[in-house]
Amino acid sequence: MLTPCYAAIYLVTSLASKAQTQKHGITQANELVNLTEFFVNHILPDLKSANVNEFPVLKADGIKYIMIFRNQVPKEHLVVSIPLLINHLQAESIVVHTYAAHALERLFTMRGPNNATLFTAAEIAPFVEILLTNLFKALTLPGSSENEYIMKAIMRSFSLLQEAIIPYIATLITQLTQKLLAVSKNPSKPHFNHYMFEAICLSIRITCKANPAAVVNFEEALFLAFTEILQNDVQEFIPYVFQVMSLLLETHKNDIPSSYMALFPHLLQPVLWERTGNIPALVRLLQAFLERGSNTIASAAADKIPGLLGVFQKLIASKANDHQGFYLLNSIIEHMPPESVDQYRKQIFILLFQRLQNSKTTKFIKSFLVFINLYCIKYGALALQEIFDGIQPKMFGMVLEKIIIPEIQKVSGNVEKKICAVGITKLLTECPPMMDTEYTKLWTPLLQSLIGLFELPEDDTIPDEEHFIDIEDTPGYQTAFSQLAFAGKKEHDPVGQMVNNPKIHLAQSLHKLSTACPGRVPSMVSTSLNAEALQYLQGYLQAASVTLL
Repeated sequence: MLTPCYAAIYLVTSLASKAQTQKHGITQANELVNLTEFFVNHILPDLKSANVNEFPVLKADGIKYIMIFRNQVPKEHLVVSIPLLINHLQAESIVVHTYAAHALERLFTMRGPNNATLFTAAEIAPFVEILLTNLFKALTLPGSSENEYIMKAIMRSFSLLQEAIIPYIATLITQLTQKLLAVSKNPSKPHFNHYMFEAICLSIRITCKANPAAVVNFEEALFLAFTEILQNDVQEFIPYVFQVMSLLLETHKNDIPSSYMALFPHLLQPVLWERTGNIPALVRLLQAFLERGSNTIASAAADKIPGLLGVFQKLIASKANDHQGFYLLNSIIEHMPPESVDQYRKQIFILLFQRLQNSKTTKFIKSFLVFINLYCIKYGALALQEIFDGIQPKMFGMVLEKIIIPEIQKVSGNVEKKICAVGITKLLTECPPMMDTEYTKLWTPLLQSLIGLFELPEDDTIPDEEHFIDIEDTPGYQTAFSQLAFAGKKEHDPVGQMVNNPKIHLAQSLHKLSTACPGRVPSMVSTSLNAEALQYLQGYLQAASVTLL
């Protein structure tokens, strides 16, 4: 039988709710029901009771009220409820402590003015120690050792509190590592596991932002657990481990520590790359190796470069994973000393042309365009022309005519467009054959296509036959890849320091070219460029305060 308290909460909740979403709770409430008054007079008194274990159904309903009407109750009343919810994390009832964790997590995600979190770290600071203590204690309560709502609340608390967790980080990472080792014996709760790894990433990010040298402490705490996971081949956790290791490695400012270099050869083993769930995390980790330790790899692990290129070859053969192959290839080109990859360059291009010939897709072409322009930036426009024509006479012209000029509009992403713009500018202004051979006829169409890249909308059309890419052969169960939000990699701009504004860079480069061969550039531009493109170009020249001679 319902007591009056239960009945009242049920009645208010039913009458007041007009529109509700899982993300935001009640979004429209009945104006005839005073939700704040009911909260202050009936919900808060029940939650202020010293005994968190009495009347569990009533307390669960009270906490649920906070969750549902969090957008209608004023902030000053919600603040009062936070220590009460923290207290109820200790409740023996699995429903009560789960609701308490979920309510805290929802409150910590609420947004106020300017889209900032409604509650600040400073406002939660008085409760930090008890909040963290009770959240981890809740994981020891019967039935909640892998409670995803509690782990999500831990993750969200770290995210909100930021530097405020640093004094407790040694204890926190120890508890997270112990939990990681325990659940790795038999992973059964995917959401719990995901939030646990997110919490680990947050610990690393927050602490190492304040003190980069602390990365060593995290490695000491985590590597034993990571080694056990890798040795026991815990498939569900391996992609997560690689993502966390990438984050740790990227935090190092100097050369790669020897502990990572010992792992490097094992990352190239074909068996790891057979599992599709491993691929994005493995590529990210290899990219981190290349960014931080390309010289070490070139000098101490040069015999592993063919293995690295073997991984690239396997990836670009797959329509599903070819973009990952290009991520890896771009990092090799950008970071490895040129002499360490000289002997492999021609074979790389031959493999790419074979794939273009056999199964060309829009995704592959976009990645190919970014790669060849990055190659042009790194090694020079003449080197790109020579390697194309070294594979087959006049191939450079065919690539310009059949791929670069007609397809460049398909490139998406600000950094990708910038790489292509700088690369094409080099082809236009730093490649002598473009000015005095049969390739000269392609100079103006190439400039036109570059102005189009700057000014026209992106071409996002995809041929009909590509809407149904073949499903690759992946026999049996395959662990899916889950991206960790807090292990996310910062967007890297390989031409950031060299070129700030690619339009100004084009104008300056054309001016420099025109001074080397007076009269030719204005003639080519005025006779062949369409009127609209010419107008845009004149705007670039004015902005750069230069003219064509």
